[in-house]
Amino acid sequence: MTVSSVYSKTIVVPQSVIDENEHVNNVTYVQWMQDVAVEHYAALGGIEAQKPFGTWFIREHRIEYLWPAFADETIEIRTWVENIRRVRSLRKYEFVRTSDGKILARGETDWVFVDASTGRPRAVPAEVTRVFGA
Repeated sequence: MTVSSVYSKTIVVPQSVIDENEHVNNVTYVQWMQDVAVEHYAALGGIEAQKPFGTWFIREHRIEYLWPAFADETIEIRTWVENIRRVRSLRKYEFVRTSDGKILARGETDWVFVDASTGRPRAVPAEVTRVFGA
């Protein structure tokens, strides 16, 4: 069950992320995943909601590359929170080429909520869970 609404951002692939194989470097997708997740969370008010309690850390990224993307193509990046568990949250992503609707990559990130003072995992506060509409 999806917890949050889908957040979407459209980008034009810059030449700076093209690798020696003449397509988007795989590492770039991971950076885009983190960037769009933070944008989504900030847009929902999550950064303000978490401040007294802690912050999120990435435990693991998983990504499946399906088709290459090239310079100057327009890509829609979609993300949503799939679930929130006691100390963790699973966020999913899709990268879609807008010209033909092909899903170029799918990914997910396992995030862990960490206490600001101890650095240890802690239960996700209700104030944080609420920003996702859960």
